Amino acid sequence: MTYCQHCNVSFADDTPTCPYCGSGTHPVPHATYMDNINHYFAQPNRPQQVKPAPAHRPSNEVVHIKGLYKKYSKKADWAVTNVTFSCYAGEIVGLLGHNGAGKSTTLKCLEGMLPYEKGEIFINGYDIKKDPLAAKANMGFVTDNHAVFIKMTGMQYINFMADVYKVPTELRVKRLTALEHVFQLGNAINNLVSSYSHGMRQKVCMMGSLIHHPKLWILDEPMTGLDPRTMHAVQEFMHKYAAAGNTIIFSSHALNTVAHLCDRVVLIRKGQQINDINVKRIYAMNPNFDFEEYFLQNERQD
Repeated sequence: MTYCQHCNVSFADDTPTCPYCGSGTHPVPHATYMDNINHYFAQPNRPQQVKPAPAHRPSNEVVHIKGLYKKYSKKADWAVTNVTFSCYAGEIVGLLGHNGAGKSTTLKCLEGMLPYEKGEIFINGYDIKKDPLAAKANMGFVTDNHAVFIKMTGMQYINFMADVYKVPTELRVKRLTALEHVFQLGNAINNLVSSYSHGMRQKVCMMGSLIHHPKLWILDEPMTGLDPRTMHAVQEFMHKYAAAGNTIIFSSHALNTVAHLCDRVVLIRKGQQINDINVKRIYAMNPNFDFEEYFLQNERQD
């Protein structure tokens, strides 16, 4: 794949000049999948806005949610009630619950998209209410409806996200090459997002959310709409991303995916947190543990 330094579109390697503007090109050397992924992790360029954690909280705590309450109107019932958990560097944490349990509401409060009535949320030491810009600079978020500007091309959208997070041009090109090996949008990256399928929109949203290499990656139903190859590649990427010292939180109904990916699982039912399970520890003690049956048993308690 080759990139134009002027208009930031991609085209075939054997094309000497950009077919869109005619300017010089910026070739990206061919490399193996893992070479490109390793290069992605070797280029952190994360915003230098990291405060030391307060003395009463661990220094590796990336997410701190305490006593979270949220309702959508004064007369409505609580959508989320007293949700409290933390996530640490290197962890993949799943958020599980039935439809309407409060998973998306919790994630949107965490991301700063929704205001909340009570509680506290810190991301990498930043209070999402008091210091929202610094908190959001340390996260990437993929919503469940894959919201994206449909009148942009995929490349324009990713460059827009890179501009928002102030990622240098040279670095964004290298990262995009690595991410392309995971998501494989190919030449469609130069097409309008309005022409994309559901799965392709999911891919470009994920790529845009990762271009600044966030400390916290938040995903709401991330595997929905992805083809099996991409799903497998994303799961491998998630393992490596967490192993590099980052944190991932995602909601899902795919219990097998959660059991395979997660270090911990937070269960939410009717807006209330009912358990925080160390999945890795349970499987280490009992390799035959049936996570699906455990989850369904908790749901039957209603």
